[in-house]
Amino acid sequence: MADTTVIREPGCDEFRRPMTILRVLSIGGRSTAIKLASGGVWVLASTPLTPATKAKLDELGPVQYIVAPNIFHHLFLGEFKKAYPAAKLLAPEGTIARADKALVFDGVWGRESEPDPKFGFEDEITACYFSGSKNKDVAFFHPASKTIIEADLIFNLPCTEQYSKTTSSGRIPLPGLGRVTPSSWLHSKISASMGVDKAAMARDAATVAEWDAARLVPCHGDVIETGAKEAWRAAYKAYLPPA
Repeated sequence: MADTTVIREPGCDEFRRPMTILRVLSIGGRSTAIKLASGGVWVLASTPLTPATKAKLDELGPVQYIVAPNIFHHLFLGEFKKAYPAAKLLAPEGTIARADKALVFDGVWGRESEPDPKFGFEDEITACYFSGSKNKDVAFFHPASKTIIEADLIFNLPCTEQYSKTTSSGRIPLPGLGRVTPSSWLHSKISASMGVDKAAMARDAATVAEWDAARLVPCHGDVIETGAKEAWRAAYKAYLPPA
């Protein structure tokens, strides 16, 4: 199945694919690329580097940053790094132990020796490292398109976009799991359970809540085109004071 490229905002492109785990959990997958003012490309690499994906990335410009958004989204880093050896490879702490041992990481979120690392894209993309989350997620914000980009902090299921080229509806055929949106009771329970350091989660959830975001691009599920701030607050109400 070839992946699909959707251009939704100038400079912010995405690559979406079907993905099913445990044979029944249809959660979809998405990589997202941002063209920087320098002409280079920042890419959250969470899906295979298919010929179609590579062609679109090459059209956008030279890939300068390959990003893993949490400790579980590392499966395709080797493909991207092999294709773009000059790009900086970035990931949160804990990824190195899980990823291909041949990979050399140029930057890591979460090292005690470097509490607020800078990698060169911060004038255009803001990062918020969730040190208190089980998955060590990093949320990103692209102010030019008012877009939040993240991996497992927000789900928006069913993933109809990512299954649009298949015969599947993209729905999880299990009671209570067919619809997992930021405003659902299940999502708020999941979000609450992901915090191993509640104070750190509250701090970082509040940081993202303050971003001037309009849309949210998740790795799993449909893009939230409007109301990103409201969606975020709904999903993380366990950590945030009432608006």
